[in-house]
Amino acid sequence: QHDLSHDFKNQVKVGLFGSGVGLSVVLGFSAAYACYYLISVAKKPILIAGGKKFHQFLRGKCPVVSETYYPTFWCWESRVQTLLRPFVTAKPWVNYRNELITAPDGGQISLDWFDNDESASHPDQSTRPTVLLLPGLTGTSRESYILHMVQQSRDLGYRCVVFNNRGVSGEKLLTPRTYCAANTEDLEVVIEHVQRTIDKAPLMAAGVSMGGMMLANYLGRKGSEVRLKGVVVFSAGWDVFECTASLEKPLDRFLFNSYLTSCLQASVDRHRTILEKKYDIDHVMKAKTIREFDERFTSVMFGYPSNDDYYRDASPIHKIKSVQVPMLCLNAADDVFSPNHAFPVEAVKQNPNVALLITCHGGHIGFLEGLWPRQSTYMDRVFRQFTKAVFENGSSLDDLH
Repeated sequence: QHDLSHDFKNQVKVGLFGSGVGLSVVLGFSAAYACYYLISVAKKPILIAGGKKFHQFLRGKCPVVSETYYPTFWCWESRVQTLLRPFVTAKPWVNYRNELITAPDGGQISLDWFDNDESASHPDQSTRPTVLLLPGLTGTSRESYILHMVQQSRDLGYRCVVFNNRGVSGEKLLTPRTYCAANTEDLEVVIEHVQRTIDKAPLMAAGVSMGGMMLANYLGRKGSEVRLKGVVVFSAGWDVFECTASLEKPLDRFLFNSYLTSCLQASVDRHRTILEKKYDIDHVMKAKTIREFDERFTSVMFGYPSNDDYYRDASPIHKIKSVQVPMLCLNAADDVFSPNHAFPVEAVKQNPNVALLITCHGGHIGFLEGLWPRQSTYMDRVFRQFTKAVFENGSSLDDLH
């Protein structure tokens, strides 16, 4: 009995690590993966800026733009980063104060304020620096990426206010109108209201995905009228035609497009009672892609002759040249929502107020880093450093020409 068990143990050892072959294979694979990761995955981002002054400001005040970005080594692929981020990143607790404001058409807009009255560095609430945050397509103030930006702002002593698009955060639609990337009327109402409310406090803005597109479109439309100190935009889609084409490729349609379409439809269905007075909601509910949803609903609601006209107007790439305030844009080269061949590289080079930071990996609002990316992401660090630089050294950006 003893001899048999001894032989069996030896056989198991030989089977698994006979002559150390199994161990060698594991070690060899690990070494090869580490080499591949360090050579091909971990890279410094590319910084493109239209003017030398803004370029030097970013290199000096935001060291993150010059540092190698090390994506989480077990999930650096674009789609994996995009899909995992909402599940692996922590959701910090934030206690908001809600405010409903009325738009000129009688609709209501929900703002969530984080006042940060505990701020040690800015105890005077009348002059406390404030960041306006714009979530993505169907996002609200409860998205993990918004909560992380609020947390970063809290640590710096700043106040935040989140602009929730109409009908997404639990409030009723009072008029048959929602929102889109091209229409900036609600954003203008919100910015004017915030500036009136805290007229002595410096204000900047940060937009994510569609929120970033709306913000960039607003800056391009208003030009020198904009009174924001600075703007940072994450994972914006620059050319909507290219974004939708990318999301209609079979795998991305399966992973992202169908899900987002159903989220948009759920939002419409929630407000069916008021919306069906003007729109064919049953027809909208049969849409299979974002493009079909926009053809049947969004472009119709905002009065465009065709969906192509809407997509052209919604694409911020055409408005970059008119931006007059310091704007930093972060995109990942592997973002399937915003393909890199449509990044506004040439337009950015022509405008001294704009800078584009491109990471090799990061996906769409992913930018996960560290072994277990629960807390801060690369995007959070860009937000923190740029926001601090604008509020504390922004005077050096007063004349970027």
